Amino acid sequence: MSEHTILALVSIVTAGLTMALGAIGAALGESRIGAASMDALARQPDEAGVITRNQFVALAMVESTAIFCLVIALVLLFANPLLPAR
Repeated sequence: MSEHTILALVSIVTAGLTMALGAIGAALGESRIGAASMDALARQPDEAGVITRNQFVALAMVESTAIFCLVIALVLLFANPLLPAR
């Protein structure tokens, strides 16, 4: 096994771990935001507009973490500067 093969294998495994951990973290964060916003809506139904707006902003911020992980995984798989061009 050459060093390029080992490097490609490590890149593939790292890309998979990056996506797995990024997706799990985003899912946990989004579930906490959803639960907290539902609790806030139940307590203060008159503030539904403000709570919903803040919920969407928080969800977008958490989802951006998953998107960053996707970009890193794609770079590792398809544009890795350490691997020779095919």
